[in-house]
Amino acid sequence: MIIRQANDEDFDAIWPIFHEVVAAGDTYAYPTDTSRDEAFRLWMSAPRQTWVADDNGVILGTYTIKTNQAGSGDHVCNCGYMVSSAARGRGLATAMCEHSQTVARNMGYKAMQFNFVASSNNGAVRLWQKLGFETVGRLPRAFNHPTEGYVDALVMYKWL
Repeated sequence: MIIRQANDEDFDAIWPIFHEVVAAGDTYAYPTDTSRDEAFRLWMSAPRQTWVADDNGVILGTYTIKTNQAGSGDHVCNCGYMVSSAARGRGLATAMCEHSQTVARNMGYKAMQFNFVASSNNGAVRLWQKLGFETVGRLPRAFNHPTEGYVDALVMYKWL
Protein backbone atom coordinates (compact mmCIF):
# COMPACT_ATOMS: atom_id res chain seq x y z
CA MET A 1 0.00 0.00 0.00
CA ILE A 2 1.15 3.52 -0.74
CA ILE A 3 -0.17 6.83 0.49
CA ARG A 4 -0.20 9.32 -2.35
CA GLN A 5 -1.68 12.71 -3.09
CA ALA A 6 -5.17 12.42 -4.55
CA ASN A 7 -6.27 13.83 -7.87
CA ASP A 8 -9.77 14.72 -9.03
CA GLU A 9 -10.17 11.36 -10.80
CA ASP A 10 -9.71 9.60 -7.44
CA PHE A 11 -12.98 11.04 -6.20
CA ASP A 12 -14.96 8.24 -7.89
CA ALA A 13 -13.28 5.87 -5.39
CA ILE A 14 -13.30 8.34 -2.48
CA TRP A 15 -17.02 9.08 -2.75
CA PRO A 16 -18.25 5.62 -1.57
CA ILE A 17 -15.93 5.85 1.47
CA PHE A 18 -17.01 9.42 2.24
CA HIS A 19 -20.69 8.56 1.77
CA GLU A 20 -20.48 5.45 3.99
CA VAL A 21 -18.71 7.29 6.81
CA VAL A 22 -20.85 10.42 6.70
CA ALA A 23 -24.18 8.61 6.25
CA ALA A 24 -23.53 6.66 9.46
CA GLY A 25 -23.61 9.97 11.36
CA ASP A 26 -21.48 8.68 14.21
CA THR A 27 -18.09 10.33 13.59
CA TYR A 28 -18.36 13.42 11.37
CA ALA A 29 -20.61 16.43 11.89
CA TYR A 30 -21.46 16.66 8.19
CA PRO A 31 -25.14 16.21 7.27
CA THR A 32 -25.80 12.49 6.75
CA ASP A 33 -27.31 13.29 3.35
CA THR A 34 -24.31 15.28 2.08
CA SER A 35 -24.47 15.30 -1.72
CA ARG A 36 -21.68 14.07 -3.95
CA ASP A 37 -21.04 17.64 -5.18
CA GLU A 38 -20.82 18.98 -1.63
CA ALA A 39 -18.59 16.06 -0.64
CA PHE A 40 -16.25 16.90 -3.51
CA ARG A 41 -16.08 20.50 -2.32
CA LEU A 42 -15.49 19.49 1.32
CA TRP A 43 -12.96 16.75 0.64
CA MET A 44 -11.21 17.75 -2.59
CA SER A 45 -11.55 21.53 -3.07
CA ALA A 46 -11.56 23.13 0.38
CA PRO A 47 -8.51 21.40 1.95
CA ARG A 48 -4.94 22.32 1.03
CA GLN A 49 -4.28 18.70 0.11
CA THR A 50 -6.09 15.38 -0.08
CA TRP A 51 -4.32 12.02 0.13
CA VAL A 52 -5.37 8.41 -0.48
CA ALA A 53 -4.23 5.04 0.78
CA ASP A 54 -3.86 3.08 -2.45
CA ASP A 55 -3.48 -0.69 -2.45
CA ASN A 56 -2.58 -1.67 -6.02
CA GLY A 57 -5.08 0.75 -7.51
CA VAL A 58 -7.80 0.22 -4.88
CA ILE A 59 -8.37 3.23 -2.63
CA LEU A 60 -8.97 2.01 0.91
CA GLY A 61 -8.77 5.29 2.82
CA THR A 62 -8.27 9.01 2.48
CA TYR A 63 -7.32 12.05 4.49
CA THR A 64 -7.30 15.80 4.09
CA ILE A 65 -5.03 18.46 5.50
CA LYS A 66 -5.89 22.14 5.84
CA THR A 67 -4.95 25.18 7.86
CA ASN A 68 -7.01 25.21 11.04
CA GLN A 69 -7.14 29.00 11.47
CA ALA A 70 -5.91 31.90 9.35
CA GLY A 71 -3.48 34.61 10.41
CA SER A 72 -1.87 34.06 13.80
CA GLY A 73 -3.12 30.48 13.92
CA ASP A 74 -1.91 29.41 10.48
CA HIS A 75 0.90 27.28 11.93
CA VAL A 76 -1.71 24.74 13.12
CA CYS A 77 -3.27 22.29 10.69
CA ASN A 78 -6.37 20.15 10.85
CA CYS A 79 -6.81 16.73 9.28
CA GLY A 80 -9.74 14.41 8.65
CA TYR A 81 -9.41 10.68 8.00
CA MET A 82 -11.77 8.13 6.49
CA VAL A 83 -11.24 4.39 5.98
CA SER A 84 -13.48 2.05 4.01
CA SER A 85 -15.33 -0.36 6.30
CA ALA A 86 -13.87 -3.22 4.23
CA ALA A 87 -10.35 -2.11 5.18
CA ARG A 88 -10.76 -1.30 8.88
CA GLY A 89 -8.51 -3.02 11.35
CA ARG A 90 -5.53 -3.08 8.99
CA GLY A 91 -3.68 -0.08 10.45
CA LEU A 92 -4.70 2.39 7.74
CA ALA A 93 -5.77 5.13 10.15
CA THR A 94 -2.46 4.82 11.99
CA ALA A 95 -0.49 4.91 8.74
CA MET A 96 -2.43 7.91 7.41
CA CYS A 97 -2.12 9.86 10.67
CA GLU A 98 1.62 9.23 10.84
CA HIS A 99 1.94 10.17 7.16
CA SER A 100 -0.12 13.34 7.68
CA GLN A 101 2.18 14.47 10.47
CA THR A 102 5.18 14.19 8.16
CA VAL A 103 3.29 16.03 5.41
CA ALA A 104 2.25 18.71 7.91
CA ARG A 105 5.84 19.29 9.02
CA ASN A 106 6.97 19.47 5.39
CA MET A 107 4.23 22.05 4.71
CA GLY A 108 5.55 24.18 7.59
CA TYR A 109 2.91 23.41 10.21
CA LYS A 110 4.03 23.34 13.84
CA ALA A 111 0.98 21.61 15.34
CA MET A 112 -2.04 19.51 14.43
CA GLN A 113 -5.49 19.92 15.96
CA PHE A 114 -8.61 17.80 15.69
CA ASN A 115 -11.49 20.17 16.39
CA PHE A 116 -14.48 17.92 16.95
CA VAL A 117 -13.76 14.28 17.86
CA ALA A 118 -16.91 12.52 19.06
CA SER A 119 -16.06 11.14 22.51
CA SER A 120 -18.07 8.04 21.57
CA ASN A 121 -15.57 7.30 18.77
CA ASN A 122 -13.47 5.21 21.15
CA GLY A 123 -11.20 3.72 18.49
CA ALA A 124 -10.21 7.12 17.14
CA VAL A 125 -9.72 8.63 20.60
CA ARG A 126 -7.46 5.73 21.64
CA LEU A 127 -5.50 5.94 18.39
CA TRP A 128 -4.98 9.68 18.54
CA GLN A 129 -3.81 9.37 22.16
CA LYS A 130 -1.44 6.54 21.21
CA LEU A 131 -0.01 8.79 18.49
CA GLY A 132 0.68 11.59 20.99
CA PHE A 133 -2.44 13.77 20.80
CA GLU A 134 -3.76 15.26 24.02
CA THR A 135 -7.35 16.15 24.78
CA VAL A 136 -7.13 19.88 25.40
CA GLY A 137 -10.83 20.66 25.39
CA ARG A 138 -14.19 19.01 25.92
CA LEU A 139 -17.40 20.41 24.49
CA PRO A 140 -20.21 18.98 26.59
CA ARG A 141 -22.96 17.26 24.57
CA ALA A 142 -21.83 19.01 21.36
CA PHE A 143 -22.12 15.96 19.06
CA ASN A 144 -25.53 14.43 18.41
CA HIS A 145 -24.77 10.73 17.94
CA PRO A 146 -27.51 8.80 16.09
CA THR A 147 -27.85 6.10 18.78
CA GLU A 148 -26.10 7.46 21.88
CA GLY A 149 -27.68 10.90 21.79
CA TYR A 150 -25.72 13.96 22.82
CA VAL A 151 -22.10 13.09 23.58
CA ASP A 152 -19.10 15.29 24.22
CA ALA A 153 -16.87 16.47 21.39
CA LEU A 154 -13.15 16.56 22.10
CA VAL A 155 -10.52 18.98 20.89
CA MET A 156 -7.28 17.06 20.48
CA TYR A 157 -3.88 18.65 19.84
CA LYS A 158 -0.27 17.72 19.16
CA TRP A 159 2.77 19.94 18.82
CA LEU A 160 4.71 18.57 15.88
